[in-house]
Amino acid sequence: MKKSKNFTLDSIKLALEQRESENLSPVATLNKNAVRRMDEKKIETEYRQAFAVDVDRILHSSAYTRYIDKTQVFYLIKNDHITHRVLHVQLVSKIARTVGRFLGLNEDLIEAIALGHDIGHTPFGHDGERILSDICKNNGIGYFRHSVQSIQFLDRVERNGAGWNLCLQTLDGILCHDGEIHDRKLKPKREKSFEKLEKEVAAKKEDPDTSLIPMTLEGCVVRMTDTISYIGRDIEDAIRLDMIKRSDLPKESVKYLGDSNGTIVFNLVTDMIENSFQNIYIAFSPEISDALKLLKEFNFKHIYMNPKIKKHLGTIKKLFKMLFEKYLNDLENENHSSVIFTRFLKDMSENYLINHSKEEMVRDFIAGMTDQYFLRQCPENMRPEPQYY
Repeated sequence: MKKSKNFTLDSIKLALEQRESENLSPVATLNKNAVRRMDEKKIETEYRQAFAVDVDRILHSSAYTRYIDKTQVFYLIKNDHITHRVLHVQLVSKIARTVGRFLGLNEDLIEAIALGHDIGHTPFGHDGERILSDICKNNGIGYFRHSVQSIQFLDRVERNGAGWNLCLQTLDGILCHDGEIHDRKLKPKREKSFEKLEKEVAAKKEDPDTSLIPMTLEGCVVRMTDTISYIGRDIEDAIRLDMIKRSDLPKESVKYLGDSNGTIVFNLVTDMIENSFQNIYIAFSPEISDALKLLKEFNFKHIYMNPKIKKHLGTIKKLFKMLFEKYLNDLENENHSSVIFTRFLKDMSENYLINHSKEEMVRDFIAGMTDQYFLRQCPENMRPEPQYY
């Protein structure tokens, strides 16, 4: 008797799960242990595995599409070779999956976390994030953190407010990625639930310095490779823009890591694999960790706080404040011709409208904007002119 197509696909899925159990590390996160907020019969019966579904959903989200014009570090600069957010998340995904492969971890979960981890970023990078955070705090809705907003978009804004019903392990890794924090060693805090996730989101809004640890080794890998993906890349971009010279790099860091993006990535990845293999944590060696910390401090002082990239900061602050007040006023006066109604709230679910304050709706709308869309909403005579390099 001829076997049905579905029977064959189901058999393949079972074989994949069996292969996972046999070949992945004992401390890896298996697809069969994925947890969703709501059960979905379609996912349960189809051949795709849980975290692969999460990857597909993130890739097809509207928020992922907007990565294409989201600033990484350098905004209002005309140069086609400067890193944007879309390239950054792809680099994190590639580097993290390489580490995960050598450590026997779940590469689909790693990819889902990596591709989704910066979806909540505002226009104009971390400067935009800090500006919007001050505005949100002053409007009584807590501090703004892009990691929290990534959860907000994927869980409550996408699909007209229905969200994507992503797995707990994926959402946790996105929330806890904190790539700006320096860690020599990360050990996952495994016992988590959706209730715990909500408490951690609330804690981060209350105090953005709250330290969160991923529940999986895969989440720990993404958090540490986030730094690996941007540290050398930002140096190359800064050199291209004549902000620093390669000879400026701290000699003690160069000694261990090298002075180019390629050597920095290779040395950090190699060290991480060597110090994490067959362990219950992800770690760098003490020497490499110290060299990385020194390099991060160099980047902060000479790149991220460089006056050359702060030229338009005052104007950007005024524009954020102006747009927030405008959209809040439009909501309060029910100005349905406003773009917040016609572009953002159109067809939004009743559940979203009931469970979000007007201030939160404005936050979600502005946070989701690309750099250019943000500027198009501003009076033409107030838009800062980009610099050409």
